Parts: sequence; structure tokens; C-alpha cells
Amino acid sequence: MNDINIESMDLNLMKVFEALFEEGSATRAAIRLGLTQSAVSASLSKLRLIYHDPLFERTGRGLKPTARSNELAPIIESALGQCRLVASYAVPKGHFEGKTVTIGLSDDFEIALGKQLLDKINQSLKGIHVIYRQTHSRIVQDMLLRHQIDLAITAGGMASHLIKTYRLGKSNYLCITDKKNDVPENVRAYADYPHLLVSSSGFVGVVDEALKTLGLKRKVVVSTTHFSAVPFLLSDSHMLTTIPSHAAYAIAEMANMHVFLPPAKMPSYELIIGNRIGGKHDYVIEEIKQLIIDTCFSSTYLKLE
Repeated sequence: MNDINIESMDLNLMKVFEALFEEGSATRAAIRLGLTQSAVSASLSKLRLIYHDPLFERTGRGLKPTARSNELAPIIESALGQCRLVASYAVPKGHFEGKTVTIGLSDDFEIALGKQLLDKINQSLKGIHVIYRQTHSRIVQDMLLRHQIDLAITAGGMASHLIKTYRLGKSNYLCITDKKNDVPENVRAYADYPHLLVSSSGFVGVVDEALKTLGLKRKVVVSTTHFSAVPFLLSDSHMLTTIPSHAAYAIAEMANMHVFLPPAKMPSYELIIGNRIGGKHDYVIEEIKQLIIDTCFSSTYLKLE
């Protein structure tokens, strides 16, 4: 039985653990915490004694968490989250200086909504530090529950009873291509057109599912996992891509491209905002959630049904 108790433990060690786990580097953890690298190393030595485990192992790319470290991470993140929530009550309401909020979203939402949302936050919640962190529907729930993000905007993926959700509405898909290209006149021409696929897997997307029901298969020339690459890959090429409408409008405006409806019928997708129920009393999260809602409904790129 471990004889270390809460009264004898330096709880600042938990902040060092969190920084090491998230940054994967003692140097970056030290910068983040405002400590020297030797102080971080000394704290890690203490943590190793407490938990009887190396916790982090050196690799060519930095520090890799051990199995024990991966087991501890969500527990420590949750405990620190509760400590920060308690500390927030000591700050006068309306004071945001020094606060950090991490918003999970995929880069299509960041492209279409990120700047407008940031402008609203800077205007209403001066002094706050916003972090946009990449997520998607397959991992968003786990990231919320592990306290890796405070709230998220995704096309689904949040079903836990520990997550509070707000449904914004539904949207659809659009195609974009370089303006020098012709727009496909029918679904067969669309299937034969060279396609750029944006997908987390890199192999299959909603277009493939839609065309399969028609007995057709498209020609994918290149795949990418990042919407931010789309304007560079499509520019001066004979390709098209079919992506969420908010991203299509934003990228087409930025890169001066054609926007058009897919000749094949695509499914709609539902947009959801989610945050942990455990943080519902944090007024900053609630205010930012309302700003996200306002941004989504006022955006020129996001057309909700």
C-alpha cells in the first residue's frame, strides 16, 4: 500500500506531469510552466518515485508516455480540471485575463468559423487565451472526457451522458474546382472526374457511399486529411472535391473557385456543440459556447437547415 498521502505530496507535481504528457518534451514543458528544465527534470524524478514507474521514456522524437502514464493521465487531468474550476470562483465574474479555453474542431470549421469566432471572443472576453485543437467525430468524445479540450464543434460523435450537447442544425455538401475547369453535367461525368478526397482514413468518403448506390465508382487522384491543403491541391489542376458546404464556400472565396451542387445526392450532416457536464458551472465555457452559437448562425459560410 502506498503510504504517500495528499498532505505530504507536492500537488504542483501534477501540473508538471500534465505538461510533460501533453508537450512530450521537458524543454517545452518548462517553457509552458515558466520553470527551468532542471526543475522539470527534478519534478519528474519525484513523480517516478511516487508512482514507481519511469512514466516517460526518451525516444528520438521526445518523451513517450509509459502504459502507467497513460493510465494516470485522464485521472490527473480530471483532478486538475476540478482544481481550476474551484479556483475560477475566486476570480470576479467578467475577469478573463490569464484564462485559457481549448476548443476542439476540425480544420474545415477552423477555416470557415475560426477568425469570426476569435473576433467575437476578443471583443467580449478580453484577455482570454484561445487554443484551437484538431478533433473529429471519431475522437471528440474521448478528448472531452479526458479534459484535452473544454468544448467542441463537430458533425456528431458525442453521445455520452457526461457531455452536454447543443444541436445547431443540419448542413450539406458542395463541390469546388478551379475556375478554368468545366462543371460535370451529370452523375456519370461526376464519377469520371478526377477527385481530391478529404478523409481521416484517406480511402473512403461520403461520395463513395453515394455513388455505390448508383453502381458507380469515382476516380480518386489524391487524398488528404487536411482541408487546409485543398486550395493548394486544387489550384491550377483538373480535379474537384466534395466537402462540407461551410468549407466549400470559405475555400472557394479565398481561392476564387467554382462552387456547385454534387450531381449525386449526398447525405446531410448535423452540427453539434458539446462540453463536459462537470464544467457546466464555469461561466467562461458557457459564454464561449454562446459566442460559438452566434458565430454559426451569423456566418456567411455556414448554411443551416
